[in-house]
Amino acid sequence: MIQPNRLLTTLLIAASCVALAACGDRATDTEEDAMDSATASTLPSRKAPFADFDAKAPVAEKRPVELTQHDKTRVDNFAWMRDDNWQTVLREPETLKPEILQHLEAENGYYEAATDELAGLRDQLFEEMRARIKEDDSSVPQVDGEYAYYVRYREGGNYPIFARTPRDGGDETILFDGDSEAGDNEFFSIEEVAHSPDHTLIAYGVDTLGSEYYDIRVRNIDTGEEFAETVGSTDGEAVWAPDSKSFFYTQRDENQRPKRVRRHVLGTDSADDELIYEEQDDTFFLGVGLSQSGEYVFISSGKSTSSEVHFLKADAPVGTAPTIIAPRAEDELYYAGHNGEHFYIQTNAGGAIDFKIVRAPIKSPGRHNWEDWLPHELGTYVLGFVPLEDWMVRIERANALPRIVVTDYNGDNGFEIDFPEAAYDLGLRSGYEYATDTIRFVYESPSTPEQTFDYDLKTRERTLRKTQEVPSGHNPSLYVVERFDIEADDGAQVPVTVLRLKDTPVDGTSPLLLYGYGSYGATIDAGFSTSILSLVDRGVVYATAHIRGGAAKGRQWYLDGKLGKKMNTFTDFTAAAEALQARGYGREGETVIYGGSAGGLLVGAAVNLRPDLFGGVIAAVPFVDVINTISDAELPLTPPEWVEWGDPINSAEAYDDIAAYSPYDNIRSDVEYPPIMATGGLTDYRVTYWEPAKWVARLRDEAQGGPFIMKMNMGAGHSGSAARFERLKERAHNYAFALKIFGMAESAQDVASSD
Repeated sequence: MIQPNRLLTTLLIAASCVALAACGDRATDTEEDAMDSATASTLPSRKAPFADFDAKAPVAEKRPVELTQHDKTRVDNFAWMRDDNWQTVLREPETLKPEILQHLEAENGYYEAATDELAGLRDQLFEEMRARIKEDDSSVPQVDGEYAYYVRYREGGNYPIFARTPRDGGDETILFDGDSEAGDNEFFSIEEVAHSPDHTLIAYGVDTLGSEYYDIRVRNIDTGEEFAETVGSTDGEAVWAPDSKSFFYTQRDENQRPKRVRRHVLGTDSADDELIYEEQDDTFFLGVGLSQSGEYVFISSGKSTSSEVHFLKADAPVGTAPTIIAPRAEDELYYAGHNGEHFYIQTNAGGAIDFKIVRAPIKSPGRHNWEDWLPHELGTYVLGFVPLEDWMVRIERANALPRIVVTDYNGDNGFEIDFPEAAYDLGLRSGYEYATDTIRFVYESPSTPEQTFDYDLKTRERTLRKTQEVPSGHNPSLYVVERFDIEADDGAQVPVTVLRLKDTPVDGTSPLLLYGYGSYGATIDAGFSTSILSLVDRGVVYATAHIRGGAAKGRQWYLDGKLGKKMNTFTDFTAAAEALQARGYGREGETVIYGGSAGGLLVGAAVNLRPDLFGGVIAAVPFVDVINTISDAELPLTPPEWVEWGDPINSAEAYDDIAAYSPYDNIRSDVEYPPIMATGGLTDYRVTYWEPAKWVARLRDEAQGGPFIMKMNMGAGHSGSAARFERLKERAHNYAFALKIFGMAESAQDVASSD
């Protein structure tokens, strides 16, 4: 089955909302030539973007706290910004200490003063991005039994409407109307609306704070009657039992860790819900899901280096204990799917660094019975699989590009699904049905809007079901997508992809925005983004560096950018910036770098290493206080992240590694820093609000240059608003800041036509 990395799912913000990766032909010889010094010296200079800004920044009080680890002492002057009652603040933000609230509000006031002149540009950017969205859009219906289920939006609506029609067409039934349900909540997020197997009920998970504690409630589809009970503190997803009388769910503890899988029986008090499995190890997070066949419930427990799966029959009576497939082992991952008498297991066991698929009998699924079904092939990274009744469909990546491969269960009749472009993104949709000869996939490229296809596995015919509409117009021929490798400090070849208008000059005069992430094995694929066009259409070169710590070139690429090798992530990024500038994509001191969450760590570390390269930094919910956070076992994500960053509590070597790059602890006073914009969310449990707040305060205290500004969302968490138009407004703030750095804020009307 398609099995996401649990840790990645937990930590990765919606990067696709702010990032666009692209792959394509290598740059032409002319574009690869570095600008010589004579050419560079003739380029016009630009006025410092905040030269005329003189508003007084908030000055945070310094209350020194000495922290000693491994006989080394550091001083944190701003530790007081972390509320002692932070767990309560996640659920009840109004309990935040007044002095902290006052400081965050002062920071927001300073941000507004610093960017007040950009208000009109932000409005324009928002209108542009909104005009590229089909407001009354609808997903392609997914068939399940006698119904077809889909999600749509209404014109002007912020939230999705979940609906269905009879399989062969007929009147629509609205299952859940997000706009209506949101009411007057400042924040409203819908995690899932799951219909019961008998198609009479829905279970839906909503969060009204942004803290990602979801309440699950159940409703009768025909009558609209709500069941009395509420299942709280969940991840928002319900896995229905076949009888439609109960469902399984994951419960989070007081530290936001998914620790327990329970079963709720309809009509009973959720306080009495049966405990199916409890994870005792704080470094492992839980998830629960249903096999594609619908016959088995899988309980997955894992971290980024190790995992373990328990299973039970989906129709097992109350009181049935789950069975383990194989005990967890260090540095071994596995994920399970089902077909017939076997479990099919994706694993890196036995040195299969890019994963293989093994088969094991359900009656005795332990490692001693694992037999290779798809042997390991170095360089071919198995990303996931969907086991249908007669077909095994897998998605894998080779040469940094995804592909879909189909075989039967004997491994015969295999074929790949071909695609015309040299660079693209590809997503496999598993759907509801098991006994089917049709799969669905979504295809897009940096210049091609998203296309949804149904594919007949018998006839090998594809049917285009939908093409993403861009109401304001989009002409792919106006753009060029380029890809080339740059050489990292140690000789590694790092892929870099570029999207620009064809007529954007590559001579150092065009502004460059460089995006990156580089952690948890996340890969930024070559997808289509309507939002990015607001920059590219103005002549901005948009580049993505596929640095180590991600998995663009396989799992080894990830392993070479974590733990003691983490510095590779940051030096890859600065090398990419320098190489792009040498090729004429932007120039030194005027490139804006952009990253969110662990990508915020990336840009924070990069600007400490090479502030001379950059003209501005956008750090969205940035993970910048690394040594303090990863030394605090009480924080929700710290224990499972020791395998990603190292354990500085117990290892002096890990402490030294992290202390060497932690952005908060490596601010320099000997160089000029560019303007930096940080964002945060008060109810964010992934990157807590005090990380960007402390970082900005320390930058002001110790660094030269700036200004250093922060925008704190007082009513949302890690991903900002869940309302689609509010998300666009938040993005407009980031883009307007970048355009100001580029000296393009005053010429906002001069936008290249994309008709």
